[in-house]
Amino acid sequence: MTEISPPPADSWAVAYVDPVIAPEELDRWHRLRSSLIDTAKRFGWSKSEVSKRSGVPAGTLWQWFDGSYRGVIRNVSDRLARWLDSVAEMTATAARVPVAPGFVMTPTAREMTDALIFAQAMPEIVVITTGAGVGKTHTLREFCRTRAHADLVTMRPTTSSVHGMLLELGLALDVTERNPAKLDRTIGNKLRRNGRHTLLAIDEAQNLTDQAVNQLRYFLDDYGVGIALIGNEELYGRFGGNDLKPAYAQLQSRFGLRFRRMQPLREDVDALLDAWNLDADVEDIRRLCQAIARKPGALRLVTKTLQLAGMYALGNQRPMTVADVKHALTNRGLEI
Repeated sequence: MTEISPPPADSWAVAYVDPVIAPEELDRWHRLRSSLIDTAKRFGWSKSEVSKRSGVPAGTLWQWFDGSYRGVIRNVSDRLARWLDSVAEMTATAARVPVAPGFVMTPTAREMTDALIFAQAMPEIVVITTGAGVGKTHTLREFCRTRAHADLVTMRPTTSSVHGMLLELGLALDVTERNPAKLDRTIGNKLRRNGRHTLLAIDEAQNLTDQAVNQLRYFLDDYGVGIALIGNEELYGRFGGNDLKPAYAQLQSRFGLRFRRMQPLREDVDALLDAWNLDADVEDIRRLCQAIARKPGALRLVTKTLQLAGMYALGNQRPMTVADVKHALTNRGLEI
């Protein structure tokens, strides 16, 4: 016979007693307590999370909540009232900001995706270099989210060395190895192909030293792991051209594909705008956004500008217009 588990207990439904305070302050306490419960349940916050967010110590918060607090109730109520007001204000503001479209498969994103598929299927090393805001990170995340055995790890200046990179890989891949001398083998065994066509995508790869990149070659050679090195123009300068240093000779023959795009295509901007489903001034907004996309930040800048413009339009209960986009540009300190 299958047992039906009882529903989880409501951690906010606890017994309480009315604190001994003035009637008007007691009425305020009841209102704040109800508001606190509603807010916590709305966002799925636990008591400890509310404590962190409000800045009220957990012990104080809980005693205030169940009516057993022996200090000055008004002081705690004041802190919670200010916090609840700020949450309400931020929620109201967020509600006015249009949600940007999710991942958009632009032509550039499609080419990057094809390069990642190639690296994973062969396997090979591919080098992908793009300008800021072209859609590199969104494409990487979407690829690794939707495909089995594809892992994305982002490097930083502090993970540039071989050991620093291996520690970061181990953390991302949930690999535990206490012996540093065996860490690379343990990671390799975790990534071993065994017919699975695995891919290790390294974002911000320009932060890696040459020795660290050579360590990734070892994963390709010994474990059959496809490697994608993704980064900026610095990465292209090291590994993207045809005139590589003699020290890179072993890597040269293993670079199966190089992709470089420093500016978005016009078709990338069009695909992004199509996803916004604009209702008014469509062609004017499209022309303006094509100009915006040529600035540093490219598609990211277009998205942020349209979100701000959409907030203006939503506040006036009408479709977004080109005037809203120009107003958003001005308020972001930009000119076309």
